[in-house]
Amino acid sequence: MNARFGVSRGKALAVTALAAIVASTLSGSVSALADTQARSEHWGVIARNTSGSPVADLRDGPYGSYDKTGTDARPPYGTGSLGIEVADESVAGSDHREKVDFGNEVDFYGDPVLGLQNVGFRVFQTHENVVVGGTDNLPNIRFEIDPNLTTNATNYSTLVWVPAGDSADENQWSPYIDATSNGYWYLTGAAGGATDCAAGCAWADIKAALDDSGSVDRPIIYSAAVGKGRDKAWVGAVDGLRINRTIYDFEADGVNARRVN
Repeated sequence: MNARFGVSRGKALAVTALAAIVASTLSGSVSALADTQARSEHWGVIARNTSGSPVADLRDGPYGSYDKTGTDARPPYGTGSLGIEVADESVAGSDHREKVDFGNEVDFYGDPVLGLQNVGFRVFQTHENVVVGGTDNLPNIRFEIDPNLTTNATNYSTLVWVPAGDSADENQWSPYIDATSNGYWYLTGAAGGATDCAAGCAWADIKAALDDSGSVDRPIIYSAAVGKGRDKAWVGAVDGLRINRTIYDFEADGVNARRVN
């Protein structure tokens, strides 16, 4: 995949060695080097969940902004990230807003929703994004699922995390944003009404609502993705997507899986 944003590859390579050393000291309980090369061919834009002509592309950087230094001025893992661009006035029809999902429709299929224990990411937010939509104008994490509720026959819903932002994180990489304690989650479609989580629930509450003990079949995951839209325009980047004990490190040449010790 070709990067469409950011600093030149030459400049990025100039800091690669230093970034690797720093990463090894700052990653905490995360392996300093990627344990495995994730199946990069299974990661990409989910076409059926994309509207307009947005960008979700593996890239180098971003490094910045120009007045930022230290660990918040570089990608948290490696030298790259997932760059995302969506517009809010570019699509024909009644809804002009773009939407994009960058995810994996293969490797998470059939995994138990109730087995999700740790979820989150780090994000490069800008002042311009905050001006457009406030500090909460951020990408989402989305799991397409079969909710398998006894109270509703639907076999499809999307479990969506909406993070709460912080103006202190403008124009730099944020700390890790923990989706199990930050912001809220909601379910789309009939499952949202059946669980009273159409407008949003805390993580513990939405898991409890999906833990329908009368159901023989438990809720399962279809796909996992980072996405944005359809809401406000946004330009930025995401890295370090965590799903349970794996952190997905987005790099210009693919996706690395880092095991949390």
